Amino acid sequence: MSNAFFDFIEQKIAPLAGRVGSQRHVSAIRDGFIGAMPFMIVGSFLLVFAFPPFAADTTFALGQWWLEIAKTYFNELMTPFNMSMGIMSCYVACGIGYNLSQSYKLDPFPTSMLSLMTFLMVAAPMVDGKLSGAYLGGAGVFTAIIVGIYVTELTRFLKTHNVGIKMPEQVPPKIRQSFDLLIPALFVILTIYPFNLMLQGQFDMLLPETIMAIFKPLISASDSLIAILFAVFLAHALWFAGIHGASIVTGIMAPFWLVNLGMNQDALAAGQPLPTIFLEPFWQFFITIGGSGATFALVLLYLRSKSAHLNSIGKLGMVPALFNINEPVIFGSPLVMNPITFLPFVGIPMLNATIAYCAAKFGFIGKVISLVPWTTPAPLGAAWGAGWQLSNGALAIGLIVLDLVIWYPFFKIYEKQLLAQEDAEKAAIEESTNPELDPSTI
Repeated sequence: MSNAFFDFIEQKIAPLAGRVGSQRHVSAIRDGFIGAMPFMIVGSFLLVFAFPPFAADTTFALGQWWLEIAKTYFNELMTPFNMSMGIMSCYVACGIGYNLSQSYKLDPFPTSMLSLMTFLMVAAPMVDGKLSGAYLGGAGVFTAIIVGIYVTELTRFLKTHNVGIKMPEQVPPKIRQSFDLLIPALFVILTIYPFNLMLQGQFDMLLPETIMAIFKPLISASDSLIAILFAVFLAHALWFAGIHGASIVTGIMAPFWLVNLGMNQDALAAGQPLPTIFLEPFWQFFITIGGSGATFALVLLYLRSKSAHLNSIGKLGMVPALFNINEPVIFGSPLVMNPITFLPFVGIPMLNATIAYCAAKFGFIGKVISLVPWTTPAPLGAAWGAGWQLSNGALAIGLIVLDLVIWYPFFKIYEKQLLAQEDAEKAAIEESTNPELDPSTI
């Protein structure tokens, strides 16, 4: 049964996931989010200054001072956030347009600018000289994805069919590039903009509002425990087959995480309870502590292993694991296609997810309000992501201890197997270097 299951993952699931992960549109979406990530992290970090991690009735002097500063200069403190995290969908639209056009060998910069213009046109039409920011943040993420892909595909279609303004070769390249964008820009305005006007006229809804209404059931489902467990299982099953499952799954989940983050930040600004749990810091600092498989605890066990191989992997992987990088452990152990470690490698992250989800659901820990660099050590990152709530860091430490206990018996089984192999190899070497005397010569 187990062999059939492993064969199914290796022969059916892994090739399909590999094709999905390398598909140009999926790659463009993933790379677009990666390009926008610095703005999101910096903006999220600054949000904490506007909403200090202290109760309004605190008697702590630092807390009172911080709360007073935040109240007096709230608008000034929120400006960097509004210009980074608050308009993150603009960066996403640019990034997707840039990366997808680059994969088609189109000129990426003009296409990314056209993607930005198109997104602003449908998401933030100007009224009385003002642009609405309602759909420039997390609520506009799905629109940004669609716009980035649509603009690039339309530009490619027009170029493929030689629809455009022909300029003499003597014209400077930059001028020729700008004229190459005129026809695609005209086609964009004549297609997507009338559709947006029709939605406004018929349903009093902008395109982003319509898209959010369509995706609302999926967004709600993505924050459920069942969805979390499925995502965790899929990522680790792919990893077990040798494919970077975390990269594929987190790339798919990124739009949902950003929408959820925007909802939490909007609720925080309105003084309402935070509605969502499943965001990227939740994945990084509660589910996959030390990297996929929650292997930080396993590295700690390796450091005290009697097996020379595992001990060396522990020493090599300790520092990377502290920063949630565990390729040395996954491939050095190896954990890939290792039947002994399959159950804890997949099961421990799922258990971590269940415990952390329940803790957040019932208010024992804080929910995420800011993005954190994924290389931040787990207890620190868990507290940081929730606005420096110490209960989050304490839970991360508790999960590491639990992971260590669960990993231990599987580690001992694997260690025993490796020790037997190492002893056999050592005996073979000693026999080859110190051959016994031939009895016939005595």
